[in-house]
Amino acid sequence: MSDQPGHAAAAAPSTGRISKKRPKELYPMVPWKYDLFLWVMGVLVDLFFREVHPRGTWKVPRTGPVLFVAAPHANQFVDALVLYRTLRNEAGRRVSLLIAQKSVHGFIGWGSRQVGSVPVGRPQDAAKPGSGIIYLPDPDNDPTLIRGVGTKFGEGEGEVGGMLFLPSTKGHTGASIDIAEIISPEEIRIKRAFKGKIPMRQLTGRDDGTGGGLSEEFQGTKYKLAPKVDQTKVYEAVFNRLGHGGCVGIFPEGGSHDRTELLPLKAGLAIMALGALAEDPDIGLKIVPVGMNYFHAHKFRSRAVIEFGAPYEIPKRIIDMYRNNQRREAIGELLDTTHQILSAVTVSTPDYDTLMLIQAARRLYNPTGKKLPLPVVIELNRRLALGYERYKDDERIVHLSKAVKEYNRQLRYVNLRDHQVQYGKMSTPKVILTLIYRIGKLLTLLVGVLPGLILFAPVFIAAKVISIRKAKQALAGSTVKIQGRDVMATWKLMVAIFFAPTLYNFYSAVVTWRVYVDHLWGTVPAWVPWWTAYLVMWPLMVGISFAALRFGEVGMDIFKSLRPLVLCLNPASSYNIHHLRERRAQLSTQVTDVINTLGPDMFPDFDKTRLVADSQGSSRGTAATADGRPSTPPYQQQQQQPPYGQRRDSDASSNYDAQTPPSLGRRNTTMSSRGLPRNESFSNIGGVGIFSTRPPSRSRSRSRSSSSGGGFGSGGFPVSGFTTLDSQGGFEVASKKIREAMKLRRRKSGDVRKIEIGDDSSEEDEDDEYTEARKKT
Repeated sequence: MSDQPGHAAAAAPSTGRISKKRPKELYPMVPWKYDLFLWVMGVLVDLFFREVHPRGTWKVPRTGPVLFVAAPHANQFVDALVLYRTLRNEAGRRVSLLIAQKSVHGFIGWGSRQVGSVPVGRPQDAAKPGSGIIYLPDPDNDPTLIRGVGTKFGEGEGEVGGMLFLPSTKGHTGASIDIAEIISPEEIRIKRAFKGKIPMRQLTGRDDGTGGGLSEEFQGTKYKLAPKVDQTKVYEAVFNRLGHGGCVGIFPEGGSHDRTELLPLKAGLAIMALGALAEDPDIGLKIVPVGMNYFHAHKFRSRAVIEFGAPYEIPKRIIDMYRNNQRREAIGELLDTTHQILSAVTVSTPDYDTLMLIQAARRLYNPTGKKLPLPVVIELNRRLALGYERYKDDERIVHLSKAVKEYNRQLRYVNLRDHQVQYGKMSTPKVILTLIYRIGKLLTLLVGVLPGLILFAPVFIAAKVISIRKAKQALAGSTVKIQGRDVMATWKLMVAIFFAPTLYNFYSAVVTWRVYVDHLWGTVPAWVPWWTAYLVMWPLMVGISFAALRFGEVGMDIFKSLRPLVLCLNPASSYNIHHLRERRAQLSTQVTDVINTLGPDMFPDFDKTRLVADSQGSSRGTAATADGRPSTPPYQQQQQQPPYGQRRDSDASSNYDAQTPPSLGRRNTTMSSRGLPRNESFSNIGGVGIFSTRPPSRSRSRSRSSSSGGGFGSGGFPVSGFTTLDSQGGFEVASKKIREAMKLRRRKSGDVRKIEIGDDSSEEDEDDEYTEARKKT
């Protein structure tokens, strides 16, 4: 990174075309290195995750510049690996992701160089504790003057353009501010006054966080100083990659976290998009939101759904605002829009209790008892979260929430999962036969699991211990993490990458040595060369560990299913299971009735885009296919009048409608845009961090997109009018067909309904997550 600010960044960006000559890049992307690295690391992704389901990849433009905006950033470096692989395999695009400069070291640094990442320096990464203490001598009349005791401003500590950081408090990131002037070793002037009760309390000692001078007993506060970080070369690298038709990806929340809601988006993503378009408005840049949706992201053999939203093309009006010295307004509006399109591909809730409540309601709303595809599960969670946010104060929702929470409490009391309650309707002979069969199957699988479990137990133990330790370290150094789970998957993979081959080599070397000494106690023929033992043992060790992983996965599912079967045979426990089954049926009816009542008010196209057939067996509604395409006539209607971002034909490189959808009207603002300082013009983008940390105001809740009118809040489905019946005869014919279809559906469902193992493992993960979260709180 250059220490000298770029002159081009200080002025307004040039309106000329981006140069066709590629500048020398720090980490250039080499296609064969990129593909080879992803092929090798893809094996780890397949081993760690049980399923990674891409959805909506047909929406990704196959040509032209694209800025991928991914959230939530819940899995540190694993997020990047999954996104790299999904885009390359499903859309044929190579993407350069932005990575923190502090992470470009060791194995992570080597890997980032193979895929052409763009390193970004962040002031907070270079911040160091300053000498002495600081305070506000006159917060009422001169709030920008900072005075210190024992400080050394300008004498090796602090510089104009650098940053001043206040200490972080529990649940709140420490406030930061730019240094405008160094007056003396004990006095500096900051660019603008600190806002908020917490910074004012830290600098004045007053509990009310207002002015009125200093508290009598206040001595001052510790602080950190960071040097000026010039981001000019970072923005230039991004502009040139986009200008030459490449793809750039960013996690706009900044660092990774394990919260259930999106963090405020950073201004860097808006500056990258608007800066590239300001230099060349005709490059055709599109922003594609990416939802990183995980089921227990930190656990081995978990699931994920990577959902791509409709491409968004920035309106010319916003580009003109950015070019005409209205940068703050343009950046704020683009941040609002980006937050809304991200909300359409993610599931965001205020806390874990709410998330568990929504997931429980989703399970109860599946009256068919069939396993739903992962994309449908995510879409149901998203719609239920939107509905709960809107109607959470409704008396019906309040009463139903209490009932569902009580049902979950009863399940935890008997240590059962929701899907295991269905065992209560099985007859005693069937329970006994099922129990015997599964025990036999478990013992058979144990033969394939035990060798690998014994030989590679050090890997499993080390991965768990080290990941927990790293999670605690990450939690101690962060104010936004809840349990630090966002780093656990990364460290489990890194431990496995280095520790597993070490064990492979060790066991192979031991066997080879024994063959060399005495032909493995005489069991190996004398004519076999001793060195062939190593060549045989290495792939054998790989096979044994893989068998332990896969057989252990199936065996664990079977083992978890044994307890409810045993309880069904116990007269004292069987009553509880039967009672829970009856209670579940009642709740399922209540949940379905409430959703069918409030759903049409929340989503005008509720009946047309129903994801799960209602309990009455109605076949109305349309579901989305696995890749997110509507599979019924509404998709044909979109062909006639395509809404914003909808593909008009089957050509992967077809044009997209650049008009701003009605649901993206900027009536409200998000925490991201409200965090932008009012006196910031963003005229010098070299001084604006990609992941700049400006503390947002938390006085107002984040706005949400409108869920009506087929906008983003409604999952992108169109709204169309209902058809009419022209005569009484037509009504009778339609009613007869519906009754016949209902009878046929009931017969079919009665024939094929079975209880299977492993169908609800994602539900087990959700319940485990709830239990662990409750232990932490």
